[in-house]
Amino acid sequence: MPITARGAIARTPGAPVSIEEFTIDDPGPNEVLVRILASGVCHTDFGVKDGHYGSEGFPFLLGHEGAGVVEAVGPGVQRPQVGDHVILAWRAPCGSCRFCLAGKPNFCSASLNAEKRMRILDGEVLNPVLGIGTFCTHTLVHAGQAIPYPAELPPAQMALIGCGVMTGVGAALYAADVQPGTSVAVFGCGGVGDSVIQGARLAGATTIIAVDVDPRKLEWAKEFGATHLVNARDGDPVEQIKALTGGNGVNYSFEAVGSAKTWEQALFCRDLAGTCVIIGVPGQSEPLQLPMQRFFDLGGIVRVSWYGDCLPTRDFPMLAEWYRQGQLNLDTVVTRTITLEETEDAFAAMNRGETLRSVIMFEA
Repeated sequence: MPITARGAIARTPGAPVSIEEFTIDDPGPNEVLVRILASGVCHTDFGVKDGHYGSEGFPFLLGHEGAGVVEAVGPGVQRPQVGDHVILAWRAPCGSCRFCLAGKPNFCSASLNAEKRMRILDGEVLNPVLGIGTFCTHTLVHAGQAIPYPAELPPAQMALIGCGVMTGVGAALYAADVQPGTSVAVFGCGGVGDSVIQGARLAGATTIIAVDVDPRKLEWAKEFGATHLVNARDGDPVEQIKALTGGNGVNYSFEAVGSAKTWEQALFCRDLAGTCVIIGVPGQSEPLQLPMQRFFDLGGIVRVSWYGDCLPTRDFPMLAEWYRQGQLNLDTVVTRTITLEETEDAFAAMNRGETLRSVIMFEA
């Protein structure tokens, strides 16, 4: 029997979101219906709403960073079960694509998603962001996207594991493989960048340099483990980083902004043979020009990290347990909690740099 839900929908690029009712069909094979408890407001959702990544796919059901409770399961679902508290993952390895068969499921090219069974009241099919859609009371996902977590843990913090926290921590632990006693620079100290800082700290890095243009974000970065702060408005951040590392540069750099300028800074603040990991999502028209000889002479590894190269079934429970143990600070990432109707205000606050994460809360 279809149900009626409410959510934040982006109908046209650049327009404010509308809070609307929509219908969800019964879960099909291998699908689960999830009642959302909490959803983080991520910059990627603003980019989708604003058309930053293109004008195709509207209308979107926004949100991709959610935690909730399974309310119904479709045929063939054995896990999760009705009543389980789950974190939603926007990548669920299929097990049969060329990457999964090669033992690299973190690069799955055919991630599992539910069929598009959500429709606004005029009958138009909704496109859930990253195959999830979490700015809503209920959503429909593939069973492989719903990762159980202990029900006693707070949903606002657990929701953030579903994207920003996992992306940042995984970039440090998996994409870069940060080693103990090394040096790190992180460009962009929002929710993802601060999670990179936490991942670098957990990996044992001893010099962790936070780079931003916002003094407030730099102060937040200290709470997550940054040992040094660089305000890029105070001069060339590459030179400031080299001054903090004996003139050499860092072993690992991370770009969590998505602009050509910070990409170049992240590339050239490294020591010889250092590693640079690109996390920030660029716009479609963002060009990159590099001095090729300088790039070649520096050597090392340059790579893009999607979702922190994670495996949600392995990593979400681990991060939840680290939170329980006090090793992972998620409380400070939750800057404010809001209602669904405040979604547009949350985007504005994010763009003013006032928040790391606003979290939309729903009735438990």
